Amino acid sequence: MKYPAAWFGEKWKEALPSGNGVIGAAAYGAVHNETVLLTHDDLWHEVVTNPLPDVSDKLPETRRLLQENKAFEADTVLSQALKDAGYHADIGAPLPLGDLQVAMPVEKGFTHYRRALDMETGEVFVNWTDAKTNYQRKLFVSRAQDIVVMEISCDGEKSLDARIGLDLHDRSDTRLGDGNDPKLPGDLEIQASEDGIIRYAARNNDDQLDFGAVAKVISPDGSLTVTDNSIQVTGGRKALVVVKLFIKGERQSDWKAATAELESLDSDYDALLAPHVALHSELFKRVQIDLGARDAERSLSNEELLLDAYQGEVPTAMVEKMWAYGRYLLISSSREGGQPCPLQGKWCGSYRGYWTFNMANENLQMNYWQAMSGNLTETALPVFDYFERHLDDARENARKLYGCRGILISCITTPPSGLFKDIQPHILHWTGAAAWIGQHYYDYYLHTGDQQFLKERALPFLQEVAQFYEDFFTIGDDGYFLSAPSNSPENNPGNHTRNATELLAMETTMNATMDFALAKEVLTHLIEGSQLLGINEKEVANWKAMLAKIPPYQINEDGAIKEWMHPFYTDNYHHRHQSHIYPVFPGIEVTRENDPELYKAFEIAIRKRLDIGIGSQTGWSLAHMANVYARMGEGDQALDVLSLLARSCVMGNFYTTHNDWRNSGIGVEFDPAPYQIDANFGWTAAIQEMLLFSKPGQISILPALPAEWKAGSVSKLLARGGIEVSIVWNAGKVEVELLSKTEQSIELICRGTKKTLALNEGTPIQISF
Repeated sequence: MKYPAAWFGEKWKEALPSGNGVIGAAAYGAVHNETVLLTHDDLWHEVVTNPLPDVSDKLPETRRLLQENKAFEADTVLSQALKDAGYHADIGAPLPLGDLQVAMPVEKGFTHYRRALDMETGEVFVNWTDAKTNYQRKLFVSRAQDIVVMEISCDGEKSLDARIGLDLHDRSDTRLGDGNDPKLPGDLEIQASEDGIIRYAARNNDDQLDFGAVAKVISPDGSLTVTDNSIQVTGGRKALVVVKLFIKGERQSDWKAATAELESLDSDYDALLAPHVALHSELFKRVQIDLGARDAERSLSNEELLLDAYQGEVPTAMVEKMWAYGRYLLISSSREGGQPCPLQGKWCGSYRGYWTFNMANENLQMNYWQAMSGNLTETALPVFDYFERHLDDARENARKLYGCRGILISCITTPPSGLFKDIQPHILHWTGAAAWIGQHYYDYYLHTGDQQFLKERALPFLQEVAQFYEDFFTIGDDGYFLSAPSNSPENNPGNHTRNATELLAMETTMNATMDFALAKEVLTHLIEGSQLLGINEKEVANWKAMLAKIPPYQINEDGAIKEWMHPFYTDNYHHRHQSHIYPVFPGIEVTRENDPELYKAFEIAIRKRLDIGIGSQTGWSLAHMANVYARMGEGDQALDVLSLLARSCVMGNFYTTHNDWRNSGIGVEFDPAPYQIDANFGWTAAIQEMLLFSKPGQISILPALPAEWKAGSVSKLLARGGIEVSIVWNAGKVEVELLSKTEQSIELICRGTKKTLALNEGTPIQISF
């Protein structure tokens, strides 16, 4: 990039991020007073979870009103019952741990400014020239040692002059986000000593436990002095700053432990970097993509690529870079042992940001769409760990809200509880979060072949989802299941417009198509997985009987798949969510080959969303749409949608936003324009979807290759079945290499040609088309 973070009042939104999956550091890139935002993914505040009252006796009333076509009256029954019972909860927000601050004097003013992110190493660089002296700051978050490392250096007429400190995150960043103005942490304490140690701590108001950091400043050729609880470095050419973070502790003991650890570390930047790079780059470089961008294009800055995108099609170099960036962000924000990646990643710089939670009615799932095919299966493990920690809460939700066995996961959750913290009707009435998360469980098995995971984690989770459906669904007059109350996230039927707004509408219905798509998938996976392992024989018979009671999908008068399978509700194409497309994507139930007529109805439905509802889209909905078009084999259309996304919801640092803050009509108008990481991840998933589609026993090569990508390559995408796929294409010729983790037979499809192949474990095979 060619300029520092410049988003007025919220510069963290344009910072450049580094992270190790748990700890985040985001450098703003200022020359004079630099800020590096420090975060930890298990540090949250203002989270309130009280005991959940039992209001399951209100379910019959809700259903009666729905059956009488009184949806507006039914909408508030459950929510009001919770309020009447005195239930209060608050989602809360991530609490920024603090700021690493660096103040450096300015003499003539900066020239030759650059800031950059090396995605292969995870390093952030800031470079500039002032008064014939070249300056550089570089930093990374170590995946090997859980530390933040920064080096400051200069070369030229002047020697180094820098004041380094730790403090609470910018107090001015307490602007109202999604709730009341937050209360800042208390009991702030900062100490600095002549040996270059800075100790910082504050107290979280939620649990009254301390969080903070210790920094060690080292200058091999300069001098250190204490100034206002910070360390002043003067003279010399180089200074190293190493920071150790802590949360949920006691400052004196944590300061002592962190200081001892810092004292034991190497004092050389490159020596600290090497073990981190070994871990980070192996993940990042596991898959590599070349879509044929010109070298001259690849040398352009983010700003220059965006300016080109505004004029028409998104530059191929930007497509490549955005793919890599989404991959980098996932590696840097999701790691086994940590929390899953929420809507703003691990770099939220607001004390009460918009939508900073885990949103599991699409957004959390989109965050991980790239993980499996991108050969980063381990990055999904925090998702499974997180929801398994909250299984007892999910069982309580099911029992106390709907009187059901099994699990009911709220689509909005934050640590440390899985109880419903948001009791708006459209949250309470969507029962599909657990099932959609269950898709990721089963997909993890399909991509890794880990039968122990299937037996001990995936199938038990899915069994509890099916148990909820068994109790929740009732039987309609036609003999099929009836789902009530129901919700198609987050859409309202076309005839539910009274008192409805664009972003939050009246959504309580019956028989949302997605409810049954999810239930069908859960039951199918339970049957397949159990038969594979030779277990659950009695339950399999029951699941098959349930499967037979799921109603068939319906088609409306426009030829589009209906979003609600009940005559009370009309379709509404003006919406960002595309939930009813689930059987085509992200599900793999309906394909052009297995049901051409039904598939056509799904195609019409997605086109209606773009042709009629372009003004209702968001950054993440465009990313979703690109994935759908890729799954449908329409690469040019998928690329066009990504081009719309580039022109509307991408900032200079390539973070994606919920909507266009400039109101250009491509999506919803919404003043805050929150940063959301889901469209970054959705972009990466869409590119992979264009290059590879797989289902058990079948792999499609370049199923949605845009005409613009005439030559290119991709290495080691991961197909279902545990098969690494590498592809090179040029001038109509395609070379494929497959490397299977097991012995198996598959059907390989490329440009209309099908080949049946026998794969041996660990032996690569090459095929030409």
